[in-house]
Amino acid sequence: MNIPESTLPRVVIIGGGFAGVKLVKTLANTNLQVVLIDKHNYHTFQPLLYQVSSSGLEPDSIAYPLRKIIKNHKTTFFRLAEVEQIFPDKSIVKTSIGDIKFDYLVVATGTKTNFFGNDTVKTHSMPMKSVPQALNIRSLILQNFEKAAIANTKTEREAFLNFVIVGGGPTGVELAGAIAELKNNILPRDYKDLNPEDMHIHLLEGAKRVLPPMSEHASKKAERFLSNLGVKVHCNTFVKNYDGIQVITNTDLKFQSETLIWAAGVTGAPIHGLNVNALVENKNRYKVNRFNQIEGYDNIFAVGDIAFMSTENYPNGHPQVAQPAIQQGRLLGRNLLKKINNKPMKPFVYKDKGSMATIGRNKAVVDLKHFKFGGFFAWFVWMFVHLMSLVGFRNRVIVFFNWTYNYINFDKAARLIIRPFKK
Repeated sequence: MNIPESTLPRVVIIGGGFAGVKLVKTLANTNLQVVLIDKHNYHTFQPLLYQVSSSGLEPDSIAYPLRKIIKNHKTTFFRLAEVEQIFPDKSIVKTSIGDIKFDYLVVATGTKTNFFGNDTVKTHSMPMKSVPQALNIRSLILQNFEKAAIANTKTEREAFLNFVIVGGGPTGVELAGAIAELKNNILPRDYKDLNPEDMHIHLLEGAKRVLPPMSEHASKKAERFLSNLGVKVHCNTFVKNYDGIQVITNTDLKFQSETLIWAAGVTGAPIHGLNVNALVENKNRYKVNRFNQIEGYDNIFAVGDIAFMSTENYPNGHPQVAQPAIQQGRLLGRNLLKKINNKPMKPFVYKDKGSMATIGRNKAVVDLKHFKFGGFFAWFVWMFVHLMSLVGFRNRVIVFFNWTYNYINFDKAARLIIRPFKK
């Protein structure tokens, strides 16, 4: 890997997500050699992926170069590689570009899309966990509009204009609202030969309400906002089969659709080599103690979505969202310095700052500990929080400019088929 030899203890971090980046920043210019490994050379702000897929933002607005993050970190290095296996007994990580020894290892690999064993859905649906996948969805949506414009039959046209989104969590709700705004604002102007009434957006949720992790107040508001935008919400409904054309559900509902977007859940992305008994069954998350040490190891840690920390307040682990990852990454950085200096580490306590979701223009819901609200003010709070959470001043400026332009002009300027998608 061509990492300089050093007398400093070496910390290897696998994954440049929220937890990995916060950990790298916390360890900046300390008496440690830090090596960050990721299969991409950029950090992705995943909460705004849906805006890339719905033509609201370009990908460079929500991605930030990892090397730029560490450019002033004298003893921190980045390597673009895929991790293949961990050899804990030898303290070695095997990657696609070579092996590297570690004194301390941190697994921050996050999650991957969970298809719940449904291979047909996995083959034909569109996941949205990365920038390339979001660009694929954007291209497919716009390509379907183009195909619908030249379709010979009504049935064929409706299949191109039928959009089925599976999963009524924040990602699914936000994407459904964004696609509805395409229907209401873009389709009538760009495609005068198409009838917007022929376009249908279906949101399928297996639970009894959308936004299951949030309050019932937020769920009801979100469902009303979606309905007002023209989205058809189907609760207690899950997909049994999808062959690329027809969606079969557990109810009598069937849809002819060329586009099924899968936002129904995630599972951990573990790495081969660690003790399988440390993995939580069906979740693929590593069991960790209050110091984020993986069960059975003293010098191997897990942070963020891949870490399963069972506490009194969170017996089923912390929610797999940005805040727990950021807080764990920050504390682990401090704890590693304490551990190296033979000082007692501080146990992790999650500070829940609330949850939120946006459904579209002037429409959002926010759940705080003692206060729940929705509408314009919630939408403004959602925008401010996400804007300030972006990595890099340039990204904030670009996103703010795009949001302002879109708000004034009812427009989505990034509706470009740069890279055509082929099923």
